[in-house]
Amino acid sequence: MSGVLSILPDPPPPPAPIGLIAGGGRLPILVADGLREMGHSVHGIGIHGRYDPTLPKLCDSFKEVGLLRLGSWGRKLRSRGVKHAIMVGHVDKAEIMHTRWRLFKNIPDLTTIKVVMTQLRHDRRSHAILRAVAEELDRKGVSLIDSTIPIQSQLAQPGVMTLTQPTPAQQADIDFVWPLLTELLRLDIGQSLCVRDLDVISVEAVEGTDRMIQRTADLCKKGGWTLAKGARAQHDRRSDVPTVGLKTIENLAKHGCSCLAIAAGDVIMLDRVEMIERADELKIAIVGVPVTHRPLTTTSTTELQ
Repeated sequence: MSGVLSILPDPPPPPAPIGLIAGGGRLPILVADGLREMGHSVHGIGIHGRYDPTLPKLCDSFKEVGLLRLGSWGRKLRSRGVKHAIMVGHVDKAEIMHTRWRLFKNIPDLTTIKVVMTQLRHDRRSHAILRAVAEELDRKGVSLIDSTIPIQSQLAQPGVMTLTQPTPAQQADIDFVWPLLTELLRLDIGQSLCVRDLDVISVEAVEGTDRMIQRTADLCKKGGWTLAKGARAQHDRRSDVPTVGLKTIENLAKHGCSCLAIAAGDVIMLDRVEMIERADELKIAIVGVPVTHRPLTTTSTTELQ
């Protein structure tokens, strides 16, 4: 069952201090750049062992924090005058929640223990974890805001975004699989499906998209399949925004995928222009599917620009 969509606070007008809670990957870099371009000062806290080492140079202030030291996050941000923050970046939920020894490398503080024992005891799905973190930060006086605000240009657009067009068979696969993906997202099982010739090959679960891609290649050795990816029903844009990027395109090409269908406006495309160019080089079509899906007509890249 999908959760209730959160009403997010509006970001303050620039200039204002904005916090950036950063996990791994390139997304925190793009968010920091976007916030600075908007005129905000950026005060980062990076999750130990995960954030990009170039990130601190893009922030007006920066502190490293433990992943399971939640009580310190809000205090460090408030000490910089921060009342609004964005939380982005990769954290391996499977590693955190399903590997016991991980706790000994990052001993939780009392705040984290309290949150796990009270709010996450019976539900440790991603959106439940996000809600618990957001509520704890709110108690410290820091409100999480829509993580896509500084990176609107990086969101998927409706229509075919590459010069490479989907084949009629690939378009038929998209039309076939999208209602199935919508139901998968509503049930909060995963964010992606892989399909070929109107036959579902694999479904994403806790392992994440990259590992699902590898599993799909093992099951469909002839290649030519399509990956469809969207956002959980009523997804929370404070953090829970699906993301693809250059690494995704390289991984798809390596494992035999020739079409990527993503929810328009709901999926982040890291370094979007470069990603589209690389997809064309590798002959992979990228299609943005409207959330209220109808069979798509082919749209040229020129029209989108």
